[in-house]
Amino acid sequence: MADYKEIVGTRVKAVSANPSDPSDGQVWYNSTDEALKYKKANAGGAWSSGGNLNTGRSSGGMFGPQTAAIYFGGRLAPGPGAQDIVESYNGSSWTEVGDLNEAKDETAGAGTSTAGLAFGGEPTTANVESWNGSSWTETTNMNTAKDYHSNAGTQTSALAFGGEDPGGLTAKTESWNGSAWTEVNDLNTGRDQGGSAGTDNTSALMFMGDTVGNGTATDKTEQWNGSSWTEVGDLNTSGRFGAGCGTSTLAMAMGRYHPSSSNWDLCEHWNGSSWSEVADLALGRYFTPSHGGTQGAGLLTGGQAGPGGPNKQNTEEFSSVFQITPE
Repeated sequence: MADYKEIVGTRVKAVSANPSDPSDGQVWYNSTDEALKYKKANAGGAWSSGGNLNTGRSSGGMFGPQTAAIYFGGRLAPGPGAQDIVESYNGSSWTEVGDLNEAKDETAGAGTSTAGLAFGGEPTTANVESWNGSSWTETTNMNTAKDYHSNAGTQTSALAFGGEDPGGLTAKTESWNGSAWTEVNDLNTGRDQGGSAGTDNTSALMFMGDTVGNGTATDKTEQWNGSSWTEVGDLNTSGRFGAGCGTSTLAMAMGRYHPSSSNWDLCEHWNGSSWSEVADLALGRYFTPSHGGTQGAGLLTGGQAGPGGPNKQNTEEFSSVFQITPE
């Protein structure tokens, strides 16, 4: 029988931790915090400060949820200079862990803090490395070298899509099954510098990016169903170099580069058919990585807050879970 706690005459389920992805309006009692909590509709939500990176970087890769993430690679300053640095986040602080075998930026990844994958990156490479929670091992390369690409999935079921290959902008998609990469159907429109979300190689979302190759930002979104990409609802504000998290039907777009600096802090929520604006970041930025968090528990770290500006160490955490305070 489920454990419930009676509060003000209403029976509410008691749990030791907040649900990982509660539905809008869901109410529960957190027995650890000894507090009644609820999931606010995604028109709301709020950002709060998390622990700083030990080394400020932009253009790295990340995987894992809000409380257990891995940030790898990146660059220390605007311009070339790929890094092999890796840091692990526990929900409050970052710790340096085992370095990549191959330094890279403009890279992407998939998985969890104990079982992840890093693939591609700049200098343009097809290199793939597998993470076991303490060290990296090189594994089967992608079929095509790429950077500025997007990502979704897990260590054994991942997607790499879009980006730049040696021929320029690409629409190519590659699917990973845990042992080999297979080229599958292309995006409808090639692009790089996009944000993404998705749980495995059968379900993903790509948004923002540059579809022209000259730094022009787009608002276009495409959804992957395991066999093909379909164009779906546009973002409210175009952008590139933004981050994402969630699933193909419930996702977040976090930050972005846009010609107007007033839009760098914009965040939007995807409900499966359309985008709506949610709470802005405290620090507008871009060159930040997508990761495996949920649409109600996003994580944003590092990046740049202006052209040619220094890289950031700041981390922000998004939450749409709120505590009910008795009157």
